[in-house]
Amino acid sequence: MTLTDRLQAIANNRVFEWTAVSVIIASALLLGAKTFELQSSTQTLIEIFDWGITVFFVCEIGLRFAAAPDKRKFFSNGWNLFDTVIVAVSLIPGGEGDQVLVARLIRVFRVLRMVSIIPELRVLLNSLIKALPQLAYVLLLMFIIFYIYAAIGSTLFEHINPVLWGDIAVALLTLFRVMTFEDWTDVMYETQAVYPLSWIFYLSFIFFTAFAFLNMVIGIVVNVLDQEQSRAKAEADRLAGIEPDIDNRALMEEIKTLRAEVAKLHAKQ
Repeated sequence: MTLTDRLQAIANNRVFEWTAVSVIIASALLLGAKTFELQSSTQTLIEIFDWGITVFFVCEIGLRFAAAPDKRKFFSNGWNLFDTVIVAVSLIPGGEGDQVLVARLIRVFRVLRMVSIIPELRVLLNSLIKALPQLAYVLLLMFIIFYIYAAIGSTLFEHINPVLWGDIAVALLTLFRVMTFEDWTDVMYETQAVYPLSWIFYLSFIFFTAFAFLNMVIGIVVNVLDQEQSRAKAEADRLAGIEPDIDNRALMEEIKTLRAEVAKLHAKQ
């Protein structure tokens, strides 16, 4: 076994992967601990642990780079590039004043490495990214509905409550409040005192946005997630040398074709 093979075995080992996950969780806990008032000795100990975590991340990235069969293609993988950038920026020294704040904010992003290490989280993020083009059209249609209702609301209800309906911008914020059901009945009852049928305005808006469009968004994300999980399973099966399952309908069609061929042969005999 070559050195590269040994490094690959270490990098792909589940114990090593979960060790990296544990270190990321410890990094997140240290960031949370820094938000409290601590004694100087405790702060020094936390800083030592923080730099130890940084050194571990550098070694982990170096190990994965050394284990890569083709070093030139290592950074062509988006996740490898993402991890390298996160580790690189965390090496920036803190300094004093505003630089300390910047260093702490940079180290917050190390928690994002959890996404690149855990395959299930990668599938979720990939699904969300691939769903964005389809979601864009739904969100555009939702914005059109928002804009129409905001224009109607600011025209009809401005004299009732200028704070909520004074112009189309604040009307959009009010409608967002209605869509999220944040005390929306108070808004409706206020306008109902002047326009008794204004409940139609609110209920129709809620039906279009909270029920119809948001369910469409959920449906798109779930559909793309199912496709990504199927693709990930097929890729894992391919790497494991497992033959993909044959579609049942295709199998039935093949059986019917074979039966027809056998019937033809019997007829010729």
